[in-house]
Amino acid sequence: MRFHEYGDPGVLRYEDVDRPVPGAGQVRIRVAATSFNSVDGNIRGGFMQGPIPVVLPHTPGIDVAGTVDALGEGLDGLAVGAEIVGFLPMDKPGAAAEYVLAPVEILAAAPKSVPLAEAAALPLVGLTAYQALFDHGKLAAGQRVLINGAGGAVGGYAVQLAKNAGAHVIATASPRSAEAVKAADEVIDHTTTDVTAAVREPVDVALNLAPVAPEQLAALVTLVRPGGVVVNTTVWMPAPSDEERGVRGIDLFVRSDADQLATLVALVDRGELRVEVAERVPLAELGALHARAAEGGVHGKVVVLP
Repeated sequence: MRFHEYGDPGVLRYEDVDRPVPGAGQVRIRVAATSFNSVDGNIRGGFMQGPIPVVLPHTPGIDVAGTVDALGEGLDGLAVGAEIVGFLPMDKPGAAAEYVLAPVEILAAAPKSVPLAEAAALPLVGLTAYQALFDHGKLAAGQRVLINGAGGAVGGYAVQLAKNAGAHVIATASPRSAEAVKAADEVIDHTTTDVTAAVREPVDVALNLAPVAPEQLAALVTLVRPGGVVVNTTVWMPAPSDEERGVRGIDLFVRSDADQLATLVALVDRGELRVEVAERVPLAELGALHARAAEGGVHGKVVVLP
């Protein structure tokens, strides 16, 4: 599935292309699944040409789960047939295809405890949650964390990871997402409750995952203790900070990290991290999925099957 020009979901074309040939340091993967991420729609729409310059025609699909099909020159230690997961380079051809090339250094062994296709729901959103909490938030046991917009795919992982780390977790979500955030210590229904009024004690980390109004984002900084941090994943608005109180504001742009992905896979296989899949969609219907997402009609993680 490719687009030859930027535009609405109608630019996506389902078409035959030559099977890619791996170069030095590359692996060819037979794709079991990719997944849909909101950034896919932003790339297709042409809104990310600065930070993510792709070559047209472009195949979307940043997440991949599949089997190693062929190895480029100079590779050893990885066998044809090995089951892997990865977060592909955002500016290169993606996994909305039967085959995709990947640099070997971004790959991790797939979890054994979930179907291979469902493992495609893990890399980008799992790494976003992990990096937000631990790389940037420095979250530690005994600390308090507010996860604003916890009902989405990133939030589901963030709640689980924060609980596993021994933190006190306050999650905001709508009633529709109650199941996804059930592991949290406190759940705030943001559709009926003012979040700033509902958080009674300061938090060490505020993680914003929701496309909130600027004044709502700014209000989060008031809930953070002196020396704490606000981590924001909505790239259109900078994270607020409070220099007088030493509260840092960090804008997260997720990066591929095979070691961190392997850590997440290990948590999945130990039963400490659930991989949630809301829908499974055939690759031929990816355009319709993009259209639904543009209208706000996609809830939870969707895997896309070639």
